[in-house]
Amino acid sequence: MSFPVSSQAAVVPEPKAQNAITHYPLTPLASGEIGIKITATAVNPVDWKMRDHDAFISEYPAILGSDAAGQVVAVGPEVTGFDVGDRVFFQGIIGNYNSSTFQQFCKMPAALVSKTPDNITDEQAAGISLATMAAVTAFYDRAGHGLTPPWETDGDQAGAGKAIVILGGASSVGQYAIQLARLSGFDRIVTNASAANHEFLRKLGAHVVVDRSHADAASFAAAIGDIPLLFVFDAISAKSTQVLGVQILQETNTANSHLVTVHVVRPKAMDADAVALGQSRQPPVEVKQVLGIGSAPDLRYLSEPMARSLTEYIARGQFIPNRPRFVAGGLGAVEEALALNKKGVSGEKVVFSPSEV
Repeated sequence: MSFPVSSQAAVVPEPKAQNAITHYPLTPLASGEIGIKITATAVNPVDWKMRDHDAFISEYPAILGSDAAGQVVAVGPEVTGFDVGDRVFFQGIIGNYNSSTFQQFCKMPAALVSKTPDNITDEQAAGISLATMAAVTAFYDRAGHGLTPPWETDGDQAGAGKAIVILGGASSVGQYAIQLARLSGFDRIVTNASAANHEFLRKLGAHVVVDRSHADAASFAAAIGDIPLLFVFDAISAKSTQVLGVQILQETNTANSHLVTVHVVRPKAMDADAVALGQSRQPPVEVKQVLGIGSAPDLRYLSEPMARSLTEYIARGQFIPNRPRFVAGGLGAVEEALALNKKGVSGEKVVFSPSEV
């Protein structure tokens, strides 16, 4: 199959409108790009927030979706390492509609695409890249904590002898953050979740899971014990979790500390009360916010080696995908899938197949 000149897509025709199914034109593959038939795409909160709040959308009609898996159908000039028929997964490019994923075909820079190992399905693979990139940015980019990534450490683990707190462990980002913390060698990984997810998160690598219903700074401090806390990562980035993150760092008397949160579209900035609390008590806590867009030029030094490394980690069983919650109906299921994600899921990733007939 050659790369088509158009793709059937779920298109938002105007601000805040529901998706309509239509054909959208595709431009030819440029140097370094591959064409992909999308077999599964995951739904993330950013998708419905973009539509509901008219955010990150430069023009209409718009195509949402930036987390997917599929099969290579065409290889552009100067591409090496990929062949037609390869199974792949990737983080699409927000705002670039030829590289968005709520459609049957798209194209991507090959350097940002991972090969899908045989031990996972496309539905599992579809929900890996976006949430992992958020955690990778928080952990390893200078805008976050700036640790050395595990694929660069040569056995010298950046978290050795340290503790980390990950708020929201059962979220998609939280699950991948736990596993990155394990790969980075943290001696104590502490997170929180509802009781139904405790055992699952321990299997991913959490050493202690604090019950979400009565988690406070003292509970986290007790779970950390006498191991030095390096930083707190907030995978939820609500007002309550940002304030809690600051309180944990102050309760544990962590010097030169910071809370790293993820950008959640709305609100756009860090919570003002959390920032004020971090500066009003001792020790002071800096609140940072990261936006994990792997295609951004200043993040490709992380996203490109991450794309290569994830294939190996998954194949060796060192990195486990989110559990997919599949919504049948092909592109026609897009509104149901968005609504399900907006309502809220725990420990799962909502996935549908644009190629399903």
